Amino acid sequence: MNGAQDLGGMMGFGRVIPEPEAEIFHAEWEKRALAVTLAAGALGRWNIDISRHARETLPPGEYLTSTYYEIWVKGLEKLLLQAGLVTPDEIREGRASGPGVEVTPLAAGQVDATLARGTQYDRPATAPACFAVGDRVRTRRFNPAHHTRLPRYARGREGVVEAVRGVFVFPDSHAHGGGEAPQWLYTLRFTGAELWGEGADPSLEVSIDAWESYLGGL
Repeated sequence: MNGAQDLGGMMGFGRVIPEPEAEIFHAEWEKRALAVTLAAGALGRWNIDISRHARETLPPGEYLTSTYYEIWVKGLEKLLLQAGLVTPDEIREGRASGPGVEVTPLAAGQVDATLARGTQYDRPATAPACFAVGDRVRTRRFNPAHHTRLPRYARGREGVVEAVRGVFVFPDSHAHGGGEAPQWLYTLRFTGAELWGEGADPSLEVSIDAWESYLGGL
């Protein structure tokens, strides 16, 4: 969707200032925010694409004035409410008002193995890929209200297939209860001029990953 999270190419937000690689958290509460989000995700009530959509549908003013982990917490609150695991009153008051819903939590001893295992999103191919390395393609120009992984700045643009990655779960469907709908995934390379137009750095190239239904041939 065209939400506040899709900032590529927008102006007025200042320079991107990289942080030291070892600087993961800025406060102790951020560690807890990450832990609670992971533990709640392990309940199996939503998937990663649903959780991304919960964060990107925060009101733009709220999203843009929240820190990274504040956005995670606010997204988690939405997910817990939607799943019926908490009530609005409990969120507001910060405490349980009843016995709650019985769940099976992720035990501390399971955390390392669970995170190391991750979640596999690659799937077997049921049809050949439509495009090959070196093919020129054009991305779709669309403005969906649903979750998508195709950024605005790369829509309706011509690029070259840089790599064929395999078949993976399609997030646009997975985020909205439409099933996994696996598709071929490609890495596309665009010139700076194609994306940003006149005045772009002529040496600039940008690569993105894009699912097959985002693409058309030339």
